[in-house]
Amino acid sequence: MHHLFTPSHVQLLNACYPPASALLTAGPEYAPSSHEQSRLTYYASNHPGKLAKLGSEVEKRIRSEAKKTRAGNIRARASLLISLAILRSLATECRSDVTLLAPSLVASVNVTLSSVPSDLEVVSRAASVFTAWTTYTNGRLVGADHGFTEEYLSVLQHFANLACSDNVDQEIRNRTRLIGFAAVAGALHSEALYNNARQFRTQVSVLLHPILVTLFQTDIATIDDLTLAVKDNTASPQLGDFRTRPAVERRAASIHIHIDGDLGPSFKEVSEAALRSLFSLLSHASGPQLGNIMQSSFDNLDEMDGWVNDKHCCWLARKTTEWAQYQYRYVVPTWLVEKLMETQDAPAVTPLQTTLASMVAIVFQSPIPMINLSSSDLISNLLALLLRRASISPNDPLLPSIVVCISSLGCHIYYSDQIQDLTAEVINRLTVLEVQTILDSDNPNSQESRSASIRGLLRSLCGLLQKANEPLHHRPTGGHTKRASSLSRESTKDGVLELATRRTRVSPEVWQDTLSLICNGDIRVRNEYARTLIYYITGEMPKHGEYTEVDGIKKVKQLNEGMQPANINRFLTSEDAGSKLLDAIHGYAFIQVTNPRLASDNPPYSGSPESPVDRATGFNNPRSSPSRRSQSSSKGIRARKASLLGRLTQATSTHDTSISLGSEDDYRNISNILVAVQESLPIRGLLSAVPMLLQLDAEINRSAGDGDAVVRIKNIVHDTWSAIAKTWDCPELTRLCSVASVDRLEQPGVDCRQAVDLLVSSPSVRGSFGLSKDLLRERLSRPWSPKSALYNCKWFYSRLPVFH
Repeated sequence: MHHLFTPSHVQLLNACYPPASALLTAGPEYAPSSHEQSRLTYYASNHPGKLAKLGSEVEKRIRSEAKKTRAGNIRARASLLISLAILRSLATECRSDVTLLAPSLVASVNVTLSSVPSDLEVVSRAASVFTAWTTYTNGRLVGADHGFTEEYLSVLQHFANLACSDNVDQEIRNRTRLIGFAAVAGALHSEALYNNARQFRTQVSVLLHPILVTLFQTDIATIDDLTLAVKDNTASPQLGDFRTRPAVERRAASIHIHIDGDLGPSFKEVSEAALRSLFSLLSHASGPQLGNIMQSSFDNLDEMDGWVNDKHCCWLARKTTEWAQYQYRYVVPTWLVEKLMETQDAPAVTPLQTTLASMVAIVFQSPIPMINLSSSDLISNLLALLLRRASISPNDPLLPSIVVCISSLGCHIYYSDQIQDLTAEVINRLTVLEVQTILDSDNPNSQESRSASIRGLLRSLCGLLQKANEPLHHRPTGGHTKRASSLSRESTKDGVLELATRRTRVSPEVWQDTLSLICNGDIRVRNEYARTLIYYITGEMPKHGEYTEVDGIKKVKQLNEGMQPANINRFLTSEDAGSKLLDAIHGYAFIQVTNPRLASDNPPYSGSPESPVDRATGFNNPRSSPSRRSQSSSKGIRARKASLLGRLTQATSTHDTSISLGSEDDYRNISNILVAVQESLPIRGLLSAVPMLLQLDAEINRSAGDGDAVVRIKNIVHDTWSAIAKTWDCPELTRLCSVASVDRLEQPGVDCRQAVDLLVSSPSVRGSFGLSKDLLRERLSRPWSPKSALYNCKWFYSRLPVFH
């Protein structure tokens, strides 16, 4: 019945409902009259000024019906379903003016979800209304209208709660979650999420919670299987289009509850919906938005105590990096490291720290390219963290994980000098710790912390070089060969792998400052440094002009096989940086084996009251300017390094000291280092080693000393000569070494003078140096001392012929 003064829009709205007596029989569709609904939407589309009034009228009805439905009124429930259908129809047909309808629409959905959150049919109808609005809105009301924003966030929270429902009935729980994720997907695909930067983080914090809850409840194997399907088929099953078409051309999804009697949804479908939601969010986020996503992830993991699930957290970090837009992927490791830095002062290691360290490592070790990655800032933060944790406890369980993080930076090379720059940063920290560290009176473990810090830096340094030298660090890991291989192709396409093979090798000048660790006072440091130095010599140090390779067989390069005369001149005069480094190595090795007490008696510098960590990280004396502090610190380090070198050479220059017995590890380390030099750098290694071996042989024959020490030194000499004979393919020298093994003090060992004669008679040796026997013997038998080696004496330069 139409009243005379009833407005037209109200009359059209009333006509859409069946008679009150027929409401109970309107099921199961509970749909308005199609004819009357068409008249209503036609009227609304042609009279946009009436949309706000229509929305208010529908909202008023829904509030009343929702209240009655909550009380158990089944007629009101049927009417509520019809009202929601009408509201959705208005939103889809008046999509260009949906902003006018938005306040009433969102308020209606909010009151419906608040009143009947457990009625899945009503909830699914409300979700359809909500996704219709999210599909067509421009999102400008979010943040601009405070009341509307509060209603909208309340709706998001309702759907997020539905998406992580914990109903005891598995089928109902899965259905509820799917409805919630359908609405969550609508919000993630909407302009309402991205229009206001301030509201983005608030919305993401709400929307991420059900995603993370669901994924962390799913086993990793299932997630990995679903990930391939999600990535290969990015189209959402709930929404047809997203922001690729004008709003008037988009299609809104219709969300329906499962029909009774059908097989209910599985939890795998719920997990797939969560994965699709996460992929949608990450693939559209900008750099600042990705930072908000990372912070929201941290907050949600804190709330749900998710840090104990390290495998899921590592999966999340890897996929966040992979699914983020290419130019913003660097945000992920940056935020992870910053979050890890926030916990650096924790007295005990927590699951948060161990999991974060694993996440950082898994991101760096992945084959995912990350341009704009500030590797210098990252390694600086990680080194500061390592030193801080070592100062708290030298046996801190987090230290190995931090070492892995630093090493993993070698997997991503984006400019040719990157590894050299990172190595220089680590070596700078090593140098500072070595010459400036003092005992902290407030910390009884300061000496142990210093040792742990140096050893951690050495392991980081070695690991960094090893990762950089892995020929295929983009090699797929695990069972995801298809996806990993595509990432590898992407890396190669972007030039990452090519840069890794063409990068600048760490120069000897950069490495030179670490050599004094051969004589460090801590045996654990000496052992660790020996391993690191051997790897540098064999796997990293530039070897130009040392070897030639023919048919896969590597042999020492000859002058007539392309050896440049300028190169051999530099080798003979020890003018190149590599020769200077090898001279210094042999000088320190001589000191260590002939006077091992120097290492244990080598005290740390004690000239200032600063703590080791402050000096190593550069935070001391904050009142001074950074430039003055840097200059004074650099000058001080150089002066103390020179002082340390002076003490070592002065102690070995006296002839009244006897050879004492050192550690078995030291003798083994020195032998391995000298052998590695001969095998990797035969030309320069020969020029540096033979004079030292002659002097070492003279030293043990001249000085009185411990018998066991002399035997071990003779074995070092024997091992080095054996390596020389093998490298230069000198059978006569090999025979000499084979009968000169030393087990007792009475055995003479290798006759070094005879070994030199056999060496200069070798055609391969003369062919490489281009010198006569006499001149080559003079070069190899030149006077040698640790001081001349460490200070690179140049007395022989003028005696050499000039090659043209």
